[in-house]
Amino acid sequence: MSQSINLYKQLADHKLFNKSINFGLKRVKSALKLLGNPERRLKNVISVVGESGKFTTLFSLKLFIEANNQKVTTHISPSLRDIKERFYMGEEYLSHKSIKNTIAQIEKLNIPLTVFECLTLVYVINASKVNADYNIQETGALWRLDSNNINDFPKLQVCTNINKQHLNFLKIKSINEVIKEDVGSLSNFTTIYIGKQTPYVLKKIKKYLKINKSKIVYPNCWKIIKKGNLFYYQDKKNRIKLNTKHVYSKGMFENVCLAIKIALDLKIDKKVIQKTLPSLAFEGRFQYLSKGKVKNKLHRNEKIMIDGAHATADAKNLAAYLKSIKIPKYGVWAMSKKKQPDLFIKQLKGVFKKIVTMPIENESNSVSANELYKLAIKNKFVSEKSKNFEEALKKISSEEKKLIVCFGSLYNCGNILNKN
Repeated sequence: MSQSINLYKQLADHKLFNKSINFGLKRVKSALKLLGNPERRLKNVISVVGESGKFTTLFSLKLFIEANNQKVTTHISPSLRDIKERFYMGEEYLSHKSIKNTIAQIEKLNIPLTVFECLTLVYVINASKVNADYNIQETGALWRLDSNNINDFPKLQVCTNINKQHLNFLKIKSINEVIKEDVGSLSNFTTIYIGKQTPYVLKKIKKYLKINKSKIVYPNCWKIIKKGNLFYYQDKKNRIKLNTKHVYSKGMFENVCLAIKIALDLKIDKKVIQKTLPSLAFEGRFQYLSKGKVKNKLHRNEKIMIDGAHATADAKNLAAYLKSIKIPKYGVWAMSKKKQPDLFIKQLKGVFKKIVTMPIENESNSVSANELYKLAIKNKFVSEKSKNFEEALKKISSEEKKLIVCFGSLYNCGNILNKN
């Protein structure tokens, strides 16, 4: 773990790499040219774009491909517990030593880059050496100028749910601009998959894709149906029982089903998909901690769940699930700046008996516990503030039967997982 922290610190303190977000493709393309364009050696690139659901869609698809005895590399953002999680190379994650050596290789180019651009290059350089059947890259934020947008003809482009999460990166802060940034720059002459959207967003997506020369697979070609207590994926040819053990919310089911549709179109047998579904579990997303140091500190009647939801749309999805849980719910809320915490917490009204706010440890971009506390009080939540996670738990834990939900930040989820 200390090696991961040291690597992040090395990048953050480096004179050549800028920690701030600065979208653009010129720098990364110049670096790739000097490296001999390793991105051109990536076979069957799958680009995953959108505001919510990218990781669950990507991870589900990864497991389906691997269950089909094919090799896949992935680039994700952010990592939860360790920088290595960003770089999956087919059978294992990139080692700290390999990451460090690749950063040294990038340094020699002497091109000023953002930290995220550097991390993208770490993935591309190493994935280009792996003979993978598929290479999946997740966008960091908006697609048009994201450093993963470097392949002229990706095999597939997957657009998950588009919402207002990344408004802070735009001059014109509107959902229409987010749609334009994500969808307006998707490549031609490929296949594009659109995940479930609000009717308004879907209408705008169709407008932008009207002139795109790709094959476009819209979300109306599959659906989730319920029979009794069971859920099924269904399209014109297939019905697959969603026998998942760790998928709980409507949004997560939609992401898994989008991955199923893509896997079926990649000629992965539905029996392979069916067999893989029970093993789906997503760290930091609706994750119950059933054992570990954190769980052991709680009373027997207490359950604890972590979820990195930080967008308004994610909060709505979280609220819908939690309202189906009949025992009292208590929240531990931490959040990064520029994530619209006031709008976020409004979606969770009527869910929690009490919310305890806390800062994200070792994160300068964290909203203070006091500021979150004020927002909770303003929105009529019973609330307390705490200095850290341990104090937050002490303010909540008792013999009362309850569910403790830690939400608002993937970074905080990563910290909790490391403590556990």
